[in-house]
Amino acid sequence: MCDKNVELKEILKKFSDSGWDLIDAPSKAWLDATELREAQQIAQRRLIPALQKADKECGSCGCEYDPLYKRALELLRNH
Repeated sequence: MCDKNVELKEILKKFSDSGWDLIDAPSKAWLDATELREAQQIAQRRLIPALQKADKECGSCGCEYDPLYKRALELLRNH
């Protein structure tokens, strides 16, 4: 498995454990996807918009997630 895939999964696991509905449910759905096509559809429809919103709402608050929103979006766009 590519290092970037591992990195993306680690970030999304952290988001799925966050307790913030905005990012935890779409992250869990992506992680639970059993096929690449399913994961891509979840990313386009739910996960990328959720991460963009999270980054806009909270991306500069100083928490540990701030840089992770941008990195996850970058990895998803190149996935």
